[in-house]
Amino acid sequence: MREPDPVRTAVVGVHWQHEVVSPDGLFGPFFAEQVSRHRVTSYAARVATAVRAAGGLVVHTRVAYRPGYPDLIPNTPSFAMVREQQAFLEGAPKSRIVDELTPEADDVVITHVRLTGFFGSELDTVLRGRGVDTVLFTGVATNLSVTGTLFEAVNHGYRTVVVSDACTAATDEAHRASLETLGQLGEVLSTAEVVDRLSG
Repeated sequence: MREPDPVRTAVVGVHWQHEVVSPDGLFGPFFAEQVSRHRVTSYAARVATAVRAAGGLVVHTRVAYRPGYPDLIPNTPSFAMVREQQAFLEGAPKSRIVDELTPEADDVVITHVRLTGFFGSELDTVLRGRGVDTVLFTGVATNLSVTGTLFEAVNHGYRTVVVSDACTAATDEAHRASLETLGQLGEVLSTAEVVDRLSG
């Protein structure tokens, strides 16, 4: 298989929102400690910087709902908790992407209302419009929205790379198990390996 063309490469940062990765976010009790201990936001920021420098596209996926939650179907405990706690409202500070990964002018922000980034969003249209054929993934949680969005990318025909140290899950075990699965569908590379490949 040929080496990816950096200009036809995008990185999709999955759910780098305060509600997900900050200690006081709705899902912070599950993920914040892992995010901090493994320094995953700093690795994700390095990947985004390298993709921009190589001429690729940086995409951020985020969840946000309208006031009153007319666009939320609470069919899982997590979605029900979002409504009960009045979380992920559009415009709320905790719905923002964390400062270390603040979108830059040429980045694209995709807002969606379900578990994964492609479903019900314009993500595929944006990637195809830029001629992207390879998608790198960073984000939280490796075993949930990262895996789900990567599965969708495979079904849409993209080559996939999960950046192993720029993702995390609620436990190290869940993270490692997900990487083993995702490695059967595409590449699993470290931040250093991705940066080296993009700069080479």
